Amino acid sequence: MNRALALRLLLLAALCFATYAATLNVPLFEDEYPTLSLAHQYGAPGELGDLFHNPVYRTRATTYWVMLAVYRLYGLQPWAYRMASLAFHILATWLVYALARRWQPMRPAALWAALFFAAAEGHQEAVVWFAGFSEPAMLVFGLSALLCWLQAGRSARGRLWNTAGAALFALALVSKETAPVWLPLFLLALPRGEWRRGLWRLVPYVLAATVVAASILAQHGQSFRFSDGSFSLHAPFWITGPRGMARLLWIWGWLALVVVAIARRRELWKSAGLALAWCGIGLAPYCFLTYSTQIPSRQTYLASVGLALLFGLAVAHLETVPAIGRKLVLAVVVVALGANIGVVWLRKRRQFLDRAAPTQELIRVARLYGGPIFVQCFPRNHWIAEAAVYWAAGLPPDSLVWTAEESRQRKVKAVFCFRAFNQLKR
Repeated sequence: MNRALALRLLLLAALCFATYAATLNVPLFEDEYPTLSLAHQYGAPGELGDLFHNPVYRTRATTYWVMLAVYRLYGLQPWAYRMASLAFHILATWLVYALARRWQPMRPAALWAALFFAAAEGHQEAVVWFAGFSEPAMLVFGLSALLCWLQAGRSARGRLWNTAGAALFALALVSKETAPVWLPLFLLALPRGEWRRGLWRLVPYVLAATVVAASILAQHGQSFRFSDGSFSLHAPFWITGPRGMARLLWIWGWLALVVVAIARRRELWKSAGLALAWCGIGLAPYCFLTYSTQIPSRQTYLASVGLALLFGLAVAHLETVPAIGRKLVLAVVVVALGANIGVVWLRKRRQFLDRAAPTQELIRVARLYGGPIFVQCFPRNHWIAEAAVYWAAGLPPDSLVWTAEESRQRKVKAVFCFRAFNQLKR
């Protein structure tokens, strides 16, 4: 590795850290405690059999493996889980840079795209929320597989590169159930002249994705993803898709499109079209959600690679315009990055703290009074509260009482209620 490349990688890592340093001390969120329970149930090496027999949890295996490892090393220290996610975000940012350098139409945009991806606030939930760790895990393993697959077409050791790519793709498939969406992205990044050979090299990846998808469909009756109504082919994708794309592009993507449109350069338009296609493919699986026509921010993580490439292309073009000096281009980039970092520090951090507050307050009360505790009002599911007091307060799940009748029978030690303004009664 030459010195210039090492400095760029350090710059990208530093920018990732600067963006998310404000969130490292945010307490664990409510559903990170049930995820920890699943990590203990399925994450140990001896539990591989049970894990891969479960149609839901086997496609989130990397989350459980990493979370269990973090727990065994650091217990419930929030910063450890945030740092694990952040480490994967740094890897993802480096891989975005590597992809753009390897992908000919995106090469001029490589550094600008990676800088934007590092600081983009639109996908912040995927980086901060460890229960959403499946997104950065899938991106890291998917991008690594893609780069190996592309290298296999140009290397004398093509078989070795393809084998490594297939292994990494397998890890992507056990990171999230939407990982087969990588297959069209592989083809998108392939030069047209290499399609025939590339399709043959893609066969092992297609077979692996088909096996995983078929196994999920064959056991769909055991999966709450199909039974709880959160995903359906009958969902209003014609609303969710365009709305998701519009929100993903806001505001820097739209400004980049204006720059591209004004440029009137056919090659730039084609490159921007590839970036937009990446965005659309990345969002496609989430257009079939039924609980909302607004795609959650964590599920834009893959699609935001396309947004970063689009932003990078616009900045790279501005560099070539004689009337626009390099200082002005740098000023534009600094403003864009600063605005994104500011959103994470000033608005999102506060939202994360508010999100963690109900569970953290319940844990405080559980530690203070022990059980049983009558939970009169709690803005989360019962199983979230029970997992939280089990892991953080050492109390059994049945230490929480949910009905007035049971509270009278068990002589509760405290009555807990969390509304918009925290109310606690003894």
